[in-house]
Amino acid sequence: MSIFEELESEVRSYSRGWPVVFDRAQGSYLYDEDGKAYLDFFAGAGALNYGHNNPALKRALIDYIARDGVTHALDMFTVAKRDFLQTFQEKILKPRDLDYKVVFPGPGGANAVEAALKLARKVTGKESVINFTNAFHGMTLGALSVTGNSMKRGGAGVPLVHATPMPYDNYFDGSIPDFLYFEKLLEDSGSGLNEPAAVIVEGVQGEGGINAARVEWLKALDDLCKKHGILLILDDVQMGCGRTGPFFSFEDAGIKPDIVCLSKSIGGYGIPMALTLIRPDLDVWEPGEHNGTFRGISPAFVTATEALRVYWSDDELEKSTKAKGERIAAAFQGIVEAYPDANLFAKGRGLARGIEFANGDLAGKVCAAAFERGLLMETSGPDGEVMKVLPPLTLTDDELTKGLSIIDEAVATVLN
Repeated sequence: MSIFEELESEVRSYSRGWPVVFDRAQGSYLYDEDGKAYLDFFAGAGALNYGHNNPALKRALIDYIARDGVTHALDMFTVAKRDFLQTFQEKILKPRDLDYKVVFPGPGGANAVEAALKLARKVTGKESVINFTNAFHGMTLGALSVTGNSMKRGGAGVPLVHATPMPYDNYFDGSIPDFLYFEKLLEDSGSGLNEPAAVIVEGVQGEGGINAARVEWLKALDDLCKKHGILLILDDVQMGCGRTGPFFSFEDAGIKPDIVCLSKSIGGYGIPMALTLIRPDLDVWEPGEHNGTFRGISPAFVTATEALRVYWSDDELEKSTKAKGERIAAAFQGIVEAYPDANLFAKGRGLARGIEFANGDLAGKVCAAAFERGLLMETSGPDGEVMKVLPPLTLTDDELTKGLSIIDEAVATVLN
């Protein structure tokens, strides 16, 4: 591994916790170059909801490449893009009575967020955006300005402005009514709060510590935004594409955000792709006003289309995700109850789950112990205090059982 230490930047992170060289992957497993298998409860930080090298998606991709299908097309019209748009409308938007125009902002989640912030400011003529404590929206300057983590913000090198944080759901452990502070500032002409163009929020905060907003909190936020004429941006980059059960994390709340950001698993296969969904009346872009060289990666359109056809033509994946999520929730609650003096807390929704430890050192040691036993998972939260699992939605019951058994052993090793 010397070439990595010699030539690759010190900014690398995941490889420090998993110091092996991976060679191939299939389904819920990664294999190192010596052939050792690792059960993957990380899934590309949520970019591999359908597993590694999913056979159905792989066949569609190989067939497309083999016939010399267009790979790079910027925003030109292609058969691959048309197939994706038609399938996305048929399988996702229409069944949910959602009316959005689709912006292809670039290859990553931060691109989707940057487009959303720029458009909200263009439409409203206002600069300020409301974000939430422990939010994570990306590492480019606009997205970073609405991110909470102080370490990541510190890397910007310039002031991060035009964003005001508000308390996320349960930030005060229920001791203060929802949005009491936010609404007071909005209604008080002496508060000094700049009138916001938009609010940006995650239905479940993944990097922030697997903090799942209650559906009534999301609904109340939507009502508040409507009352005050503020655009609501829902960042579903990590929690969309079925991670919480429904395709969108906000569906159970019965809301229809003005703007939705998608990336990670929207491409299906782990190929970079992002979407910014916008209300049709908000589509006020001038041609080319927001663009990027890699906003038309046709292989991603192909695998995205196939993923929608295979997994979103019925509700089987959604039901499976919820059922497996409940299995993890019960197992994690059992761990919490088995160590009453450790002050553990189980949290999450669907197949985005975690256990909060007293500190990041303990959570990190549990993840390290799991890695030694052949399981990949990471930490999250402001101090890395949450042991976080994001397994592929397609994992089998046996794989889930095996993963939960390893987690049990890892926690016991550390806490005992």
